[in-house]
Amino acid sequence: MRWLKENALALAFLVMFLLAVGGQAVAGLLQFNDTQLAEGGEPISFFRYVASSSFAVDVAENWQSEYLQFFLFIMLTVWLVQKGSPESKRPGREGAESDEEQQIGRHAEAGSPAWARVGGLRLWLFSNSLGLVMGGVFVLSWLAQSVAGQAAYNSERLGDLRDPVSWWSYVTSAEFWNRSLQNWQSELLAVLSMVALSIYLRQRGSPESKPVGAPHSATGVEG
Repeated sequence: MRWLKENALALAFLVMFLLAVGGQAVAGLLQFNDTQLAEGGEPISFFRYVASSSFAVDVAENWQSEYLQFFLFIMLTVWLVQKGSPESKRPGREGAESDEEQQIGRHAEAGSPAWARVGGLRLWLFSNSLGLVMGGVFVLSWLAQSVAGQAAYNSERLGDLRDPVSWWSYVTSAEFWNRSLQNWQSELLAVLSMVALSIYLRQRGSPESKPVGAPHSATGVEG
């Protein structure tokens, strides 16, 4: 029970994620089969659908936009600040900060991770590991979207008796960028809303909000 309590936030989002992916798969299958029947085709099974390029591209295009959002937010908040937002560092603390502030090298504490105590490449990798992983997942998701999207796009073209296109032609097409940008703009708007609205609005008890009584100008303060 203690383990569940200490990991409740991650577990809650994991359960919601699995339910959402399962729901998307079921709804997508129903929509796909409805289109198949309307066009005189045969419906397909659930397992064939979730292994299809049609399902893969829908999942990958959402994943890459989400990880782009977090990658940009993680990296930009190193150097950029927003006065009054709990999502920002305090003005004047822009940058990677000193070794003492980051508790690395000789400033490491008893409970600090082992790689925080060393220097060289290992320290650099650990110091930038969150951004590297988020950026890496974005790139991989983008590539997965492009490959699955090309396959789905060519399937539609072949159904219309048109020639398939190459990967390069697909990733430079309006089809690909329309799918990508419609997700990017919504993610960037969500981050902008969180950064700006948290200056003036509060949610009692949430670490994403300032304390209810904190001044609007308070920056980098969590409730």
